[in-house]
Parts: sequence; structure tokens; C-alpha cells
Amino acid sequence: MRPPPVAEPQRYCGLYIYDFGEWTALGYTAEEIAILLESEAYRGGKVYKIVRARPDGYMELRGVAPERFQLEGGMFFNRSELAAAQRDWADLVAWAERQPPPCRAVVHLADRGANGGPGRYVTALIYPAEYDDEMGSWLLAADYRGGDTAEGGISHVTNYYEQQKQILQRQQLWSRSAIPSRSADQVLRSVRQAVQR
Repeated sequence: MRPPPVAEPQRYCGLYIYDFGEWTALGYTAEEIAILLESEAYRGGKVYKIVRARPDGYMELRGVAPERFQLEGGMFFNRSELAAAQRDWADLVAWAERQPPPCRAVVHLADRGANGGPGRYVTALIYPAEYDDEMGSWLLAADYRGGDTAEGGISHVTNYYEQQKQILQRQQLWSRSAIPSRSADQVLRSVRQAVQR
């Protein structure tokens, strides 16, 4: 697979390349890749994320399993005391109001009950799994220090959904993407364009 040459390759960091087999197209957002993977005609392609790019055109790519676009990732900040967990939740929501996250997400403050152990209270941040890197960077930019302990990943989301818990507070977070995604119709009409943006 050979990505098409582009002017200013650094602009494409964080976007995706889709290898259709017979041709390759570059410059898709995660939402646009999901559209291609759901389409009957193009679901068999290979997906690569552009991790780094240099002015000379060299691009560092990371292969992404198609299933990842159907999963949720998450970060869970555990506290033994309710007041500390409430501050974690409020800090995260306040940061999202000042600096929207890179993708849509939901934040829960949950009580796992007395059997929840030392992490009885949890601030759960759940989002599309493909945004793990971006969400980590977003939290670093906030200097977020929630939880006595923290854990994350796809399996933790599954575990969280299966646990007995009472959700005390919830907040939907909306992103303001620097690169808006196109409609399914626009994406599917332009698949033969080597450079999507």
C-alpha cells in the first residue's frame, strides 16, 4: 500500500487512510471510516491511522482493526469517598465546557455500592474506542488528576456496564471537531478520490 502524495502532509496527522484493495484514499475522519466499514461495497478495506508526518512526505501509519470502530473505550477514575468523586465528575464536566473533547463522550458518576471495594465511587468517561489517543491527550491538556486509582480500556467499559451500580449523575459531552465529517452520501460518492481533503 502506498499513500498518495500530498502537499503539507502534517495536516493529515490524526486522519486515516483506507486501502480499498485496488486503490487507496487518504484524509478520512474516524466517522467517515465507520461509514465505509458499514457499507456493503467497501467493508473489506484496511484502515491505517496517520500518526506522524514529515514535510518530506514520510508518514508513520498504525493499522487499525475494523472492529475498533464499533467499540467503546473508557477511562474510569475510582474514589473511596463520594465528595472526592463528585469533584472529579464536576472537574471533568467543567473542562469539557471550556475545551470540548475530540469526540462525543458521556461522563457518569456512579456508586458501585458497598461491594465496590476501595473504588466504590467512579467517574466513568466513555467514548468511541478509536479516540483513545486523542482523549488521553485531552485529559493531559486539562492536567486532570481524577481518582485515587484510574483504569481504562475496552474491557473496562464492558465490565462497567455489567456491574451493579447506581448512576448518580450523567452528562453527555459533545465535540467540536477541527475537521468536520461529511455525510454518508458525500463519503460514498468520493471513494475514488485519492486525497479526500
